[in-house]
Amino acid sequence: MPETDTLARSLHDVGLAAWFGGSLMGAVGLNGAAAQVDDSKQRARVANAGWAHWTPINLAAIGAHVLGGALIITANKGRIAGQQGVASWTVAKLGVTVAALAATGYARVLGQKMEQFGDVPVEGGTEPLPETPDEVKAAQRQLKLLQWTIPALTGTALVMSARMGEQQRPKEVSGGILGRLLPRS
Repeated sequence: MPETDTLARSLHDVGLAAWFGGSLMGAVGLNGAAAQVDDSKQRARVANAGWAHWTPINLAAIGAHVLGGALIITANKGRIAGQQGVASWTVAKLGVTVAALAATGYARVLGQKMEQFGDVPVEGGTEPLPETPDEVKAAQRQLKLLQWTIPALTGTALVMSARMGEQQRPKEVSGGILGRLLPRS
């Protein structure tokens, strides 16, 4: 076992950063840029093409994050079991990550559904026009919510990672181990 987990932490952190940043840029930049296209029937195409180009990179980022997280958990199984608070943070962050995975996967399913509708008039990537078909409007409503849910969840995971990094400070480790060994009064 190596003395450091630089590769695992790098995969975990860079993957999560790309997932967060890409989703936020897509919501703000890509969907916003699609709304600037003059032909309302081309706006969805532009947004869909951008998201389709991002998908393989996002998949690689998510894979790196998950692999890095699994390696970190394996390397820290002793701390997870022995240091008070580490297991609960690990479980909570895993829950947030699973929720982000589910939201990302569902957003991709909706994006593929949008691609199948072809060139329909829309205001933007997640904004319908009155003449937008009802099925497209429904998908856009869901995507509008998901475009903010994904960066909120991945941003939460980033903050949780920062807290979990603090748990590795010597004072936190010793306090957490003592907290686990000494009964509460």
